Amino acid sequence: MGSIHSNRSLFPGLFIMIGLIFLGIFIKSAVVSLKSYDRVVTVKGLAEVEVPANKVIWPVVYKEIGNDLSVLYNAINQKNKIIIDYLKSKGLDESEISVAAPQIIDMNAERYQSQPSSYRYNITSILTVTSDKVPLVMNIISTQSELLNKGVALTAGEYQYMTQYFYTGLNDIKPQMIEEATSNARASAEKFARDSGSKLGKIKRANQGQFTISDRDANTPHIKTIRVVSTIDYMLKD
Repeated sequence: MGSIHSNRSLFPGLFIMIGLIFLGIFIKSAVVSLKSYDRVVTVKGLAEVEVPANKVIWPVVYKEIGNDLSVLYNAINQKNKIIIDYLKSKGLDESEISVAAPQIIDMNAERYQSQPSSYRYNITSILTVTSDKVPLVMNIISTQSELLNKGVALTAGEYQYMTQYFYTGLNDIKPQMIEEATSNARASAEKFARDSGSKLGKIKRANQGQFTISDRDANTPHIKTIRVVSTIDYMLKD
């Protein structure tokens, strides 16, 4: 009876021991698998290109001051016609020119006017040129002083009326830029793999990145720099 009881007491311990052995094997296998899974290199690939803007928005702005609204409105209508005729003579279509309603400031209604004004009304007239003829518009901008001879003095330098240049062909160059960024990323990953004595495996994860369009510099807003940075995770193999 003592021997049978002793054998029975050994079975639970034996089962526990066997279970621990299998658990250890499983944990070891999981660790090895995890280490293998973690062998990843993350690289970034840059693609950058400069392109000329293919759209321009040019606010043509001038101001009129006076005390008689009807006289001011007549002056604005006359000057708007002068400007439109001038722009058309330079090669722009009338469909590329829009005229906004004049902005009127009544100086008598200004609450924070510290000094009395010599005139009552300050009117801003804005004509907007929207065109894909960027070189032509740039040339007109550079010679706009010709309007002085016609009695029109344009306002310049105000931030809210700055000329804006755009590039609208991003979708046309996206595939090529993504391909270049991916190729540059792979080249970096291959170099890392060689330096670490490994081989480059499959892509684990890829992030195309955001495209950005910016002016090349403050003096050439009509030249745009487009760039994208792609981030790619590659598996490494022995």
